[in-house]
Amino acid sequence: MKWKKFTIKTITDAEDIIISTLYDIGLEGAQIEDKVPLTPLEKEQMFVDILPDGPEDDGIAYLSFFVEEHAENPEDAASSLSVDEIVASIHNELEALRNFMDIGEGTIMVSETEDIDWINNWKQFFHQFYIDDLLVIPSWEEVSPGDKDKKILHIDPGTAFGTGMHETTQLCIRQLKKHITPETELLDVGTGSGILAIISLMYGIRHAVGTDLDPCAVEAVRENMRANQIAPERFEMMIGNIITDRAVQDRVGYGKYDIVVANILADVLVPLTPVIVNQLKPGGVYITSGIIDNKEQTVRDAVEAAGLEVTEVTYQGEWVSVTARKK
Repeated sequence: MKWKKFTIKTITDAEDIIISTLYDIGLEGAQIEDKVPLTPLEKEQMFVDILPDGPEDDGIAYLSFFVEEHAENPEDAASSLSVDEIVASIHNELEALRNFMDIGEGTIMVSETEDIDWINNWKQFFHQFYIDDLLVIPSWEEVSPGDKDKKILHIDPGTAFGTGMHETTQLCIRQLKKHITPETELLDVGTGSGILAIISLMYGIRHAVGTDLDPCAVEAVRENMRANQIAPERFEMMIGNIITDRAVQDRVGYGKYDIVVANILADVLVPLTPVIVNQLKPGGVYITSGIIDNKEQTVRDAVEAAGLEVTEVTYQGEWVSVTARKK
């Protein structure tokens, strides 16, 4: 079979959010090409002591997505679109992201490649794993008898931040578990596939609201709620830009949330923070992640400028989570 290859020229800082955004229009299994040096852990995992020096990191990244030509899978949104329609959808998503962050050139190149099973090959790399006491398991694996009594999140890969594998998601999960109670009202900004809110509901919070820019997030949330047996009335989804749209802010509500969580890159957290402080109750907790380590101070400054008190900063790999409280 043949595949259409859609390649986006962007910057390394925008890789994760573009991958997550384009998943919602049916593009998944991203191939990333950049010149970011390997971390010490990555070098260890390659079982080599010395690697040759690579080219100097220029900050440029190429993200490639593959769509099978003449695919007949009705569940694959991208396969039912023409090349021009896919390019237009990618362009629209990239332009929406430009409102919040630098994505670099953002050009789109289309080419053709031969027989690969790109969409399914990732299954050999994604297996069940633990985040502390939470078992994360994909649909094609069985829960062992010894794990039947564990807290289990059912999720398939392809949702980038949403699978729980990414450091930023794990940072948020650990912070949420420190602060949630049975009475918690949670707001998840940029909810995507809804994983953070769903996990919080699994751990016993009362109610969650999620906001996202992309209408496709509604179905992603619905599927993950169904897979994890979350009652529909416990999680409300809202589509729109909470940073700039007063109607969305009004619908979300003011001064009513015990916790606001935002697993979004720093360039979005900066304009979000002075807005979202209005949604928090006095004493409410603001949990942020998606922050690359060299952006930590930028986010801390934005949090403090909004009148919040930073209570904890946690780290995993090169990623940072900043937790704050409304005075």
